[in-house]
Amino acid sequence: MYIPRVALQIGILGLPNVGKSTLFNALTRSRGANVANYPFCTIEPNVGIVAVPDGRLAALAALVKPAKVVPATIEFVDIAGLVKGASKGEGLGNQFLARVREVHALCHVVRVFSNADVVHVDGNVDPARDRETIETELILADMESLTKRREKIRGAAKTGNKEKQKEFALTEKILSALNDGVPAIAVGRTPEEEKILQTFNLLTAKPLIYACNIDDGQLGEMTPARARSQLGVDDAQAVICVDAKIEEDLQDLTPQESADYLKEIGVEHPGLDNLIRAAYGAL
Repeated sequence: MYIPRVALQIGILGLPNVGKSTLFNALTRSRGANVANYPFCTIEPNVGIVAVPDGRLAALAALVKPAKVVPATIEFVDIAGLVKGASKGEGLGNQFLARVREVHALCHVVRVFSNADVVHVDGNVDPARDRETIETELILADMESLTKRREKIRGAAKTGNKEKQKEFALTEKILSALNDGVPAIAVGRTPEEEKILQTFNLLTAKPLIYACNIDDGQLGEMTPARARSQLGVDDAQAVICVDAKIEEDLQDLTPQESADYLKEIGVEHPGLDNLIRAAYGAL
């Protein structure tokens, strides 16, 4: 059967061993991504098409009676774990950051669960530190990219080229923000600057959502507000709490068995549905 390739991609990234591949397997209802208890078990990115859950489709289909019902879809890309120093090539960082640059939005998986059997690259679980590690590497990579761009256009801007002057000014503006730890997406800009920014293809200019990977013992207590507090992000940031391992295991059950199991553990809706909707919204 032919499946058309969708255009919208969201990259799943984070430190090694935070559950990215487990989450990808759950999202795509497959065992396509290798899952192992060591860093960099994923080298080549896994890619899967996921339908966006929409309860309105069945009702609309019953009214309209179309020949075929096609839900909206997005493409998830499971990118290998980034580490501190990735912007300088550590842990195959250059290769992985190049893949991050190709997607349209980012899903940053942050480990919140505690499991002594799953090694952590820094020795202990600290969601805020881990979030900052990844985002610092994205910022550093963007700073390097923009610094090179600024030097390339400096001469043309000085000679009076109006377009290059605008580009140079925006480059300086974004570099200043990045130097203060502010991602490009958070920098105020005019519609004209927005068009120029799109040509920069910056990592920190991409929409970002967080997937906090929790365990079954945290299902009832880890609210988005509490997760935001642990991550150290503001209330406007999209944060979804999900137990990737449970969600992966659900793929082996029938829909009714899944519903019964979720009810048994006190979960009304699968965390994946919320994550997929948030990802689609970000795109």
